[in-house]
Amino acid sequence: MTEHPFGYIIEGKIYLKGFLGQEDRVIGEVKEDEASTFRYFEDRFEAVAQKVEKLKADIQENQNKGSFLMKLIHLKSSLLTFDGLGDFPALIKELEGQEAILEEIIQSNRHKNLEIKKELLKEAETYKESTDWKETSEIFKELKLKWLKTGPVEKELEEEINEKFQGILDVFYGNRKNYFDSLALQAEQNIKVYENLLEQAREAHDMADVKTAFEISKKIQKEWKVSGRVPASKRQPIWDEFSKLNNRIFSKFKRMSQNIPTISPGLMIKKIEKWSEEMRQMSKGEVNDYKVNQAKKLQAEWKKLPPKKPRNAQQSISTFVFFSEIIFEKSFLDNLCHSKYEGFAEKSDSEQNTLKVNLLKDLIARDQRELITVTENAENFRSQEGEFDHIMRKKIGAHKRKVDVKNSILKELTNN
Repeated sequence: MTEHPFGYIIEGKIYLKGFLGQEDRVIGEVKEDEASTFRYFEDRFEAVAQKVEKLKADIQENQNKGSFLMKLIHLKSSLLTFDGLGDFPALIKELEGQEAILEEIIQSNRHKNLEIKKELLKEAETYKESTDWKETSEIFKELKLKWLKTGPVEKELEEEINEKFQGILDVFYGNRKNYFDSLALQAEQNIKVYENLLEQAREAHDMADVKTAFEISKKIQKEWKVSGRVPASKRQPIWDEFSKLNNRIFSKFKRMSQNIPTISPGLMIKKIEKWSEEMRQMSKGEVNDYKVNQAKKLQAEWKKLPPKKPRNAQQSISTFVFFSEIIFEKSFLDNLCHSKYEGFAEKSDSEQNTLKVNLLKDLIARDQRELITVTENAENFRSQEGEFDHIMRKKIGAHKRKVDVKNSILKELTNN
């Protein structure tokens, strides 16, 4: 028998000495001579020792150290049956040391992952009952992505926490499905409303009393504007006939209406410019009951003007509308502060100003959200109907002006 620190040769066979409770076992045969056989199996051990060193280096260099755990376990297990000559217990001990470190890292990461997922659950819970389907759907997409990117938690908690998260998703997406299902059902009911309005338009069109027909036409057109959504393909044919009938009714009424008193374009422009400047001056500073009443009187005079106004008066018209809204918005803001904040009248000018600024910022944020919703709805429900598009443009313009009016007042208050 020829001895080796980690094995021996007997009768042409090379043995590895048992370790860690294992018995001695044959790992090969002598091919040429005993010395070269020993070197061959020493080299094999050296090769696997290099694998251990490389794995340790990879763990050290990488941030995601936990991802190496299974590779380490497989390598450690393979050492028990590896055919080579060397200090296997020492290699296994090194790997066990690394394994302990990785287990600690993984345990720490799982704790962090649990905290992250608890926060994601809290955030998801706040949106569970949201009805802002588009925005909230995007939020849930991001939350799901964050959830998937976050690593696992303790095995005994994994199923429970995943079920909680999925349960929240199921509530939101279930509600969204029910909503759109109900929209489809509502659309079927809405189409009947449009058909009924068309029938009323037909009846009005055939009336001998032109004025009554015109009043009915105005009423049913207002009802059309606020009627519910239906697919454009179903609404369009009804609209085509509906709009033609109403146009004919209007033409009849226009022919029989009394002539509107005429006013020269030059005189009309002068009046518009004068009233616009008066409205602009009144809008400055604090607004009281006197200013509000004067603004109402100017509006009453404005309504007496013919509906068709000169093109070169458009700037003054916009000025009149904008600053009249400034006056009424200031009055509304003042009344709102008096009702919202107890003892508002007794507070100093500075305190009143601060409360108004804060409240106005909230109102602006609300109006901006409404503007976004109205704009998105206009995009989602584009129509071939010129009247409908005109209405939506006016609606968007009115919302933009609301925001501009409040921003103008905010700028004035913050500069005080």
